[in-house]
Amino acid sequence: METEPIISVEGATKEFHVGASTVLALRDVDLQVAPGEFIVVMGTSGSGKTTLMQICGGLLTPDSGRVTVANRELAGLDDEELSAFRNETIGFVFQFFQLQSFYTAEENVALPLIFGNVPPAERRRRAKEALSDVGLEDRTNHRPDQMSGGEMQRVAIARAMINNPKLLLADEPTGNLDRATGERILELISAFNRERGVTVLLVTHDEKVARYAQRVIKIDNGEISK
Repeated sequence: METEPIISVEGATKEFHVGASTVLALRDVDLQVAPGEFIVVMGTSGSGKTTLMQICGGLLTPDSGRVTVANRELAGLDDEELSAFRNETIGFVFQFFQLQSFYTAEENVALPLIFGNVPPAERRRRAKEALSDVGLEDRTNHRPDQMSGGEMQRVAIARAMINNPKLLLADEPTGNLDRATGERILELISAFNRERGVTVLLVTHDEKVARYAQRVIKIDNGEISK
């Protein structure tokens, strides 16, 4: 049984420069996440929650501090190594789906496999299986403009899970959906957490999402509440 944290953030600070102004997005943040946890990070707009998630996923580099994910210190990876590590280890789900508009559902889901140099026949097989896992086996050849918001988010989840990641990072995954559809998406993410053991770090401003979490972390003005 794994005892090391799958995410370890130590003393992370991040500033953004907007014109002549400096915004301190994270202030000396520490965070430890155990393998298999479902954690919700809650905060209002501008609280630093998305910055924290992006640092955990290697999408942003902190100005100071140390970030270790799945026993790899992210600062020690070059751009190519970091891209490969993200593709193999982390699945991402975003509020606005981030699907390619000219690709079918199957082609969108298969994108991480293309980057992983998986042969075409195997990509198609695995993409169809992933779409079936999220209940979209009948939408294989549909493009985003032929699907509802909930269907697009399920495609995004299938894409995030295609490589069986250890970690799923979700940024406001229900923020662009109605309440009932949002709950179905959260139930789907929760099922992957329970049944596959994938660690989930989900950031949101919606307090109702907290009931899906094993642990809720609150962040405000770049600092985690003690």
